[in-house]
Amino acid sequence: MSRVIDHPFSPEALQARHGTGYRWRVLLTVMLGTMASIMASTIVNVAVPDMSHVFTLGQERAQWLSAGFMAAMTISMLLTPWLLERFGYRHTYGGAIALLALGGIGGGVGWNIDWVLAMRAVEGLAAGVLQPIPAIIVLQTFGRHEQGKAMGIFGFGVVLAPAIGPSIGGVLVEAFGWRSIFFVVVPFCVAAFALGWRYLPHSSPGGAPVNHHRRQLDVPGLLLLTAAVLCLLNGLVHLHDQAHALAIGLLLASAVATFGFITRQRRAAHPMMQLSLFGNHTFSWGGVVAFIYGMALFGSTYLVPVFMQLALKLPPSQAGAVLLPAGIALAVTIPVAGRLADRLAFHRTLSAGVLLLAVSFWLMLSVGLTTALGIITLWAIVGRIGLGLVLPSLNLGAVRSLPMALLPYGASGINFLRQLGGAVGVSVVGIVLQWRLVVHAADPVRAFHETFFLLGAICAAAVVAAWRMKPEEADKPAGPGDNPGP
Repeated sequence: MSRVIDHPFSPEALQARHGTGYRWRVLLTVMLGTMASIMASTIVNVAVPDMSHVFTLGQERAQWLSAGFMAAMTISMLLTPWLLERFGYRHTYGGAIALLALGGIGGGVGWNIDWVLAMRAVEGLAAGVLQPIPAIIVLQTFGRHEQGKAMGIFGFGVVLAPAIGPSIGGVLVEAFGWRSIFFVVVPFCVAAFALGWRYLPHSSPGGAPVNHHRRQLDVPGLLLLTAAVLCLLNGLVHLHDQAHALAIGLLLASAVATFGFITRQRRAAHPMMQLSLFGNHTFSWGGVVAFIYGMALFGSTYLVPVFMQLALKLPPSQAGAVLLPAGIALAVTIPVAGRLADRLAFHRTLSAGVLLLAVSFWLMLSVGLTTALGIITLWAIVGRIGLGLVLPSLNLGAVRSLPMALLPYGASGINFLRQLGGAVGVSVVGIVLQWRLVVHAADPVRAFHETFFLLGAICAAAVVAAWRMKPEEADKPAGPGDNPGP
């Protein structure tokens, strides 16, 4: 494959211009973009009660503030390999960052809930394109002996977004109202766009020229995927209202669209998803872990702030402050976990992390109106330590054994499955919570407890799949001499 060697923004030209520290500047660049996308995803959660009051939303409607973002993010994620091939790192990243900023500004000036939900979808589309890029950058730019370290440093920065986001969001909601939280992502987007334009190469993964393969976008596959995801989430919402026939119809339509999508991917000349990836043992089990883990993680990201405000009657600022120490614990854990990923078989740290996450959900069953805030914070810390162990091992372990040519598809596929699980998880949590709140109208804390128990059970199921990801000898971490180069 030919490489771009004479372009001023080729990988070689950028490396020569910025020296040996160039790869770390690239890491900082993609880290800022991911921070912006994650903050856009999570910061809205602390404003759900306030927005529900302003727009007169029920729980099943309010959950679309998160589920709509997740659905759009899931749909766009498989576009990343095609976009990188067609436009290169620099333009793909810059375009996605600009779209994320547009969604944030549009949501902040929204005048009705339909417009706000549309802007959440715009933000989600941008975030979906951004999410797979860091794993591709790390695996192609850093030597194998540094990949865990790089992913740990990347994770340390990225988790600051959900750690700081709820605290900042809670203060902003109380001081300026719900609109202010949409504008928080804009400064991050400005900084990420400037760095991306300076440091990211004008080439596709592997250093090939943009549009090297002249691969056509699989539009029928994209439409089938969109139909499958939207019908699934809408069908789940209608399962617990009076439109049972509509719910069944939507779920059947989702199943048909899913079958059509899979068939299309098998036959298309340029599929969005390379189904041959699932022939790889580690990747296939990693996909199972990613989906289940996504359900539990994003479901809890939605549930915990709502639990503290609606059930425990905490103000938004206090609810956000309770989560801050847990975010700091996560930030401390991830670099350690990244180094462990370079030294240990990743299935061990991955299994331990998923198990701790499940335990943290079950510990929330002990939380009531009289529980000290320190105890709630401690249980949240347990979960965030588990999350810190999971992230580097899952992102690297699932795709490390793939051929370089399939790396963008593997990274997009794992992120797609995690986000699909997250979209389903947010919907399931919203639906189950609404159902249990009706059943336990006089005791809302019990309704939340039962929902937390469900999340713990879902997460515990991923432990078995995580252990099955045990790598073959060839997939175990390599020594310092193994460096694939940029």
